[in-house]
Amino acid sequence: MRVVLAEDLFLLRDGLVRMLEAYDFEIAAAVESGPELTRALAELAPDVAVVDVRLPPSHTDEGLQCALQARRERPGLPVLVLSQHVERLYARELLADGTGGVGYLLKDRVFDAEQFIDAVRRVAAGGTAMDPQVIQQLLARRSGTAQPLGRLTPRELEVLELMAQGRSNAAIAAQLVVTERAIAKHTSNIFTKLGLEVSDDDNRRVLAVLAYLDHGSH
Repeated sequence: MRVVLAEDLFLLRDGLVRMLEAYDFEIAAAVESGPELTRALAELAPDVAVVDVRLPPSHTDEGLQCALQARRERPGLPVLVLSQHVERLYARELLADGTGGVGYLLKDRVFDAEQFIDAVRRVAAGGTAMDPQVIQQLLARRSGTAQPLGRLTPRELEVLELMAQGRSNAAIAAQLVVTERAIAKHTSNIFTKLGLEVSDDDNRRVLAVLAYLDHGSH
């Protein structure tokens, strides 16, 4: 699996390269600036891009903008974002088209190699890997009984948050110590209350829910 990595801090970039290689990823390119990332994504067509939000020369949202442009030119390009902060706008833009794997991890909440590698693999396979704090902020923007999210029960909100992290029904059932059938019922209720069609494709339905929640908050 070929990875393009963008991180401007040398020690972190080098550490990520070594970690990915240890888990049999091929590093197509490891770059430190926005222009380098743009070229690498255009020329190398990686299986997944792992991108820091803030890159030179602007040190604002350079990395994210490069990744979003690459997704416009190559729809469905899997992108895993690394950031120090929750940026709702970035999450909304990533999720807007509902295609391809997307992830958003907060750097200081990645606690071990397996957690990070699992996220890279999940995103590369077309799934989602969203930090719970990102999800909580998206959900918070939809709080209030006047909004569709207000129709959900506390348990349904809990299931929705776990779904948004990319968990399968089986994984959610195991975490909440209930049957998979119960989770399937909660999932069906969630989609009915939010006006979304139930789909057998977990990744697409999670993207649809996140896009809907974030879009509705603006």
